[in-house]
Amino acid sequence: MKKMALVLFVLLATAGMVFAGGKSDSGSGKIVMGALIRNLNETFVRDYADNLKKLASANNVDLRLLDGNGDVATQLDQLNTLLTQGVKYFVIIPQDTSATEQMCKAIQARGGAAAFSNIQPSVAALKVGKNFFLASSPETVAGDIQAQIADSYFKKYPDQLGPNKTINLILLEGQLGHPAQVNREKGALEGLAKLGYNVNIVAKDTANWGAAEAQQKMDAWIAAYRGQFNLVLAQNDDMALGAVESMLTNKYTDDPNNITKDTNGDGTVLKVPVIGIDATETGKRSMQENKMYATVLQDSVGQSTTAFELVYTVATKGTAIGSIANGLSAATLVTGEDPVTDWSILDQCYLVPFVPVTK
Repeated sequence: MKKMALVLFVLLATAGMVFAGGKSDSGSGKIVMGALIRNLNETFVRDYADNLKKLASANNVDLRLLDGNGDVATQLDQLNTLLTQGVKYFVIIPQDTSATEQMCKAIQARGGAAAFSNIQPSVAALKVGKNFFLASSPETVAGDIQAQIADSYFKKYPDQLGPNKTINLILLEGQLGHPAQVNREKGALEGLAKLGYNVNIVAKDTANWGAAEAQQKMDAWIAAYRGQFNLVLAQNDDMALGAVESMLTNKYTDDPNNITKDTNGDGTVLKVPVIGIDATETGKRSMQENKMYATVLQDSVGQSTTAFELVYTVATKGTAIGSIANGLSAATLVTGEDPVTDWSILDQCYLVPFVPVTK
């Protein structure tokens, strides 16, 4: 905490000095934009960053993209470095919501702007100024869509349910406390309950968004609970694919003698359906191979394009309030998920929809 406080002091002091100088070090006349990305190890995040690079190239923007390697202090240090270089426009996937207000205050002192994706900024962060934006997707909706996909499956194959419409669930979670982890779980469980299911959680644990860790968890759960669960929900495709690989390796499939055979025609060779979130290319390929059952599109291109266009509009026009970004208008109704809970900042919140992806 002391380190973060010191970093904040340096950020604000540096921002003030740079503002006095009033110049970017680009020297080319280009708009310079910083991209602070929390961790490029994740497929969705890499796809987001790749699209930012394409957008920057197409719009003659000098993009300074930095990987925070999953560390808040590192990300704050990187912001300090870019502010020192005169950069004042930012697209950010933050490591932690708790740091977003600090970031906004430092950028505001420079007279800059930022759009946040994937991990939501706090309400207080967006209240720092009208040039700070949410360009992301409502996480509870992703979980609710998983519930709808599961409902569609069990309506087609009711014999897969337990007595009294019971779902015996295995849940692979992201980083604990991460807004997506909290809200995707909430959306899925509340969604299943609304649809009339009794949910028995057989096992749940974090796999920190990773395939390898998910596979290890699933190996242990298959050993302990074989035949006792009928649905696997994973909070991203990487973890879903880890679960799929575990089930194939452990021959938890329709036909253990031929793990490529979908004997009951339910769209998956696995004993139970596995549903992910992100709709990565690898995830969709797994679906085509009748492995992962379904996923939910978290639109990396849509989020990054919305964020980029908002910041670019501020850089070129002075404000993005009231603008259209990636074909989207700002939110007009509050939701139960921060920061879209405060009427005063709705015009700064752009919600990129989640979309079910099934065969």
